[in-house]
Amino acid sequence: MKLIIPMAGMGKRMRPHTLTVPKPLIRIAGKPIVMRLVEEIVAVSGEKINEIGFVVGHFGEEVENDLIKIAENLGAVGKIYYQEEALGTAHAILCAADSLNDKVTVAFADTLFKADFKLDTEKEAIIWVHEVEDPSAFGVVKKNGKGIITDFIEKPKEFVSNEAIIGIYYFKNGENLRNELQYLVNNNISKGGEFQLTDALENMKNKGVNFYTGTVTEWLDCGNKNATVYTNQRILVNNGIEKLIADSVKNHNSIIIEPCYIGENVVLENCVIGPYVSIGENSSVKGSVISNSIIQTNCDIDNSVLDNSMLGNHVKFNGQVNSVSVGDYTTLT
Repeated sequence: MKLIIPMAGMGKRMRPHTLTVPKPLIRIAGKPIVMRLVEEIVAVSGEKINEIGFVVGHFGEEVENDLIKIAENLGAVGKIYYQEEALGTAHAILCAADSLNDKVTVAFADTLFKADFKLDTEKEAIIWVHEVEDPSAFGVVKKNGKGIITDFIEKPKEFVSNEAIIGIYYFKNGENLRNELQYLVNNNISKGGEFQLTDALENMKNKGVNFYTGTVTEWLDCGNKNATVYTNQRILVNNGIEKLIADSVKNHNSIIIEPCYIGENVVLENCVIGPYVSIGENSSVKGSVISNSIIQTNCDIDNSVLDNSMLGNHVKFNGQVNSVSVGDYTTLT
């Protein structure tokens, strides 16, 4: 089976962090978002994923090499595809046309999830959903008595279903998906100048493809700072076998209130850290109280109080702030 991950977006809602790092490579509890996404999909897939295609902008050779390594670490071949223009979800997937020739899972890289089901790869198509309290803010699916999807409804004003589409899809016939996407582009079937995946899904459904749902137990967003900090909290709470506190951490008279992730060669001095804090490698925190926050790598934090905050890489910070979002290579003292 193959996995396609469209991730060429600019991540504007996550600025300033995405000015220097593509959003899917921002770390949560020590791992890039896209790595966590791929690991979760591998865990629930009914078959081995032998190829992962990343659809990117021009992020540079270093980023591309990191993505290839993520695939290789999971026993798959990594491929890089480019989306030159932001022309919609269908266009983004079609940029990986060379990989749309087998069983395929498509996962957009701004969402994480927890699931306890195994993907039934013998079904023609599966759309992953999560039950939400307010369906009017989402695209939802409507099903018949056999569990087959009959309608896709975008932000329904009246209640028709509470099963929201989370942005992960499985197709038994990747070539069929490719043909439908190409049909949209060839015939300029777009909305607001963008080619939409839902139009291809609708065409496939009308031609007799049976779509089913796979329900995830938790749907985690990484769309903005607050959502990403909350996702970090949930990842830490739900951690299974990952080692969260490195052996090389130097703790001098500090209290760690778990769960926390603390990376290699972090120095803690006269601090209270946690709960729900992630601190990246080679960072130093002194005389500070930090809770519910993400601190990336190579940071120096002194005499600070931070909560619901997100600091990028190579940040120097000294201040009493309740909630802050600071990008890479910033000094605030």
